[in-house]
Amino acid sequence: MIVVHAALQVDPDRREAALDAVEELVGQTREEAGVIEYVATTEVANPNVVRFFEQYEDEAALEAHNESEHYREFEAQLPELLDSDQDLLDAIDITQFAVEEAVDPNADVEVDVDRQ
Repeated sequence: MIVVHAALQVDPDRREAALDAVEELVGQTREEAGVIEYVATTEVANPNVVRFFEQYEDEAALEAHNESEHYREFEAQLPELLDSDQDLLDAIDITQFAVEEAVDPNADVEVDVDRQ
């Protein structure tokens, strides 16, 4: 499984247009083969930051998403939707990892659930 976390800093003046574009992207992406989960939300502390949480069955599903027409259309809109006070690369933050290779640092830690 491939997991992606992405964050976009949207232009406050273009926030509604950005959220409309995000909503359309999410709806279409959830219909793609190989997509396990695709969620977008805004931060509580900063409603101009949109965070994506994505899970794909494998690298091929992620690649198919990145090549999809609706993703390309969304990507083409980004320069107009992102915070213009930032460089394009600074307005987008993406982290991707393969779950099979992830290490749980707490795997060997016992948790006392009775402790309050």
